Amino acid sequence: MSENNNQTAIENCTHDCSSCGASCPSRDPASMKAPLNEFSSVKKVIGVVSGKGGVGKSMVSELIASTLQKQGLQTAILDADITGPSIPQAFGLHQSLRGSEMGMLPAKSDSGVDIVSVNLLLENETDPVVWRGPVMAGVIQQFWSETFWNDIDVMVVDMPPGTGDVPLTVFQSLPVDGLIIVTSPQDLVSMIVTKAINMAKMMNIPVLGIVENMSYLTCPDCGKKISLFGESHVEEVAAKNGLKVLGQIPIDPALAQAVDKGAIDNLNVNYLDGALDAIKALN
Repeated sequence: MSENNNQTAIENCTHDCSSCGASCPSRDPASMKAPLNEFSSVKKVIGVVSGKGGVGKSMVSELIASTLQKQGLQTAILDADITGPSIPQAFGLHQSLRGSEMGMLPAKSDSGVDIVSVNLLLENETDPVVWRGPVMAGVIQQFWSETFWNDIDVMVVDMPPGTGDVPLTVFQSLPVDGLIIVTSPQDLVSMIVTKAINMAKMMNIPVLGIVENMSYLTCPDCGKKISLFGESHVEEVAAKNGLKVLGQIPIDPALAQAVDKGAIDNLNVNYLDGALDAIKALN
């Protein structure tokens, strides 16, 4: 594009870079951050990501937010997994979100975690969300900008798996302070985790470390740890990428039962102490 055409594009800029090839100040990453509304305050934003689905990313998000809340920090979860919004179910939340003059009001869990999810906006919880990427990206920005986030110490953003439109929108639009990568003990993990790490590097977002889910099963009779999915490679993957292992979560029926019953707030586990310490250590 010529210099004159670039200047014309700048003058007519709508600040939507998705369909524009002009070189202009709107392409400055800092200028792409979506603003909070004037009544909100969020101190830290932590993204929980995974390279593939089904590894327990949402459960890690839930446990982090719930535990920090019980430890005296005001926490929130922005459920960015638009097509698979499981957060409300885990906390037993089924009411619709309400609006106010200060913005949309989050739902609150029993322990006080503020939660916004598309499932709290649907007429029926089982209705599928069949939206294209740009629409989902717009919803994420609205969740951030149009919600009344009241003095939040730590916001956990539960992201969909992979490296598509929604994670990209979160990285570009929200002031993410750090990422936690969730994985499982399989040979494929090295490649998948590395993809997530490389995306974080491209977006200049620090990775706090890795959490491995379904690490082992403890035999109820002898107490022996059984590696159902093979021996874990998380330590070597973490070391290869200069990262820490922030926790290893076993296959624990109590976790699944709590999620199914909407009682994740009732759990008190120490599997993620390393992740909690890493979040608290952020400036």
